[in-house]
Formats: sequence, structure tokens, C-alpha cells
Amino acid sequence: MSDDVFADLVSPAAWRTVDLLSDLHLQASEPATFEAWRGYLETTPADALFILGDLFEVWVGDDAAAHPGFEAECADLLRQASARRPVFFMHGNRDFLVGADFAARCGITLLHDPTVLNLHGERWLLSHGDLLCLEDVEYLRFRAQVRTLGWQQGFLSQSLEERRRLARAMRTQSEERKSAPDKVWADADAGMSRDWLRKAGARTLIHGHTHRPAEHALGDGLQRIVLSDWDAAAHPPRAQVLCLSATGARRVDVR
Repeated sequence: MSDDVFADLVSPAAWRTVDLLSDLHLQASEPATFEAWRGYLETTPADALFILGDLFEVWVGDDAAAHPGFEAECADLLRQASARRPVFFMHGNRDFLVGADFAARCGITLLHDPTVLNLHGERWLLSHGDLLCLEDVEYLRFRAQVRTLGWQQGFLSQSLEERRRLARAMRTQSEERKSAPDKVWADADAGMSRDWLRKAGARTLIHGHTHRPAEHALGDGLQRIVLSDWDAAAHPPRAQVLCLSATGARRVDVR
């Protein structure tokens, strides 16, 4: 979807609170974060859940969840969660290959990026956030390549084992780029954020991706709220959701 086009989601009147989260980067090698996520899904009182990308550290295709293992465990938890409340998923830069088969398996709804959520008379603009990081030119070039139908068909046509190998190699390259001395840690562009908000008729943009949780005033009553990433093994641990209600937005730490 073009960043000049905004999907619109009107919440049912029965929704009182909505939770938003992103950047959990779930992976089998980090069980503490997985268990924190499991506990959150089982206890949240929210009427709906919005996952704004990078739920998984890597996603190599929906068929991965059809085999016993970590992906299948994640799918089971999502299926249980979606039986209790609507669960919406927006692609991130790590899990952009999550597709219709996985969504159907889990009972979740895929969202366009960006999407406007109409809740309690307020319009909230939701995005993963990577498209806003204009200074990260190398990543945006990579993003444009891997989001094409041809690239995805070519990748998904390979065996699951080969896809896992390629994903490990891409992650290694990504980590090497992050550690480069001239690496630019791009943030969401303020001008583009304001432009999106004006076009969407919204006052608040909510996104993840940057791992820099904060609130940014953009002028003219506009603001940008950045979601936290999750790392339950960190000191102190990070596991937080943003709760939207009739009184506004508040951050809630997951215990």
C-alpha cells in the first residue's frame, strides 16, 4: 500500500481498551521474552490487540508453523488469544513474510501499513515505522526489493531448510551493518510523520521499529508515540504495551 493511502478501521462500540505492542523479536533462543508474551496474552483485559510488526525475529514462510517447533508454539498461542479477542497484525521489517495462511491458522487479521484506528471518537494512525526512517537509505532499498512479489516467490520456492539458512545469513549481515562505525541510526522523519498525520486526519502517530520508546511533539497539536521493544532477559527487563482507552494512551509494563 502506498504511504499516501491510509486504511481505516472503525472499532466496535463495545471496545473499551485496546493494546498495542511491537518489536518482541520472538525467537527460540530467548525463552524469557516468549514466556512474558505468553503470560501477557493469557491475562490482558484488552478488548482487542494490535501487533505493529516484528513480533518475530525472523519469519521464513507460513509453512514453518505447520511443523512441530517454535513457530507452531507461537501459532498456537495466537490462535488461543484470537479466540478471546480480535488480534490484528501489521508486518514489520523482520516478519514481512507472514501471510494469509498463517493469519488463517491463527485467526488474526492482517493490517495495511499505515492504518487509521477510529476508537472513542479519536483517530490513531498506526504504523510499524520503518517507512518513516528516511535516512536509513540502505535499509529502504533492501525493503523495496524484498517486498516485491518476484523476490518473495523466489525465496518461498526454496526448501524450508534453505530459507532458514538464508535468513541466518541475512541476520548476520544485518548485525555486521549495525556494528559498522559509520552506521546511521535513523529515526522517524518528523516532516513525513506530520504529513502522514495531516493526510490521515489524525493527531497521534503510534509506531515501533526504532526501539526508542518516547513521546514526540510535532507541532500544531500533533504527536508521535514510539512503542517499546521487548527483552525480558534485559536488566531491567523490557516488556510493555500501549493501552488506548477513552481517556487516551498510557504505557503498561507487563509483569
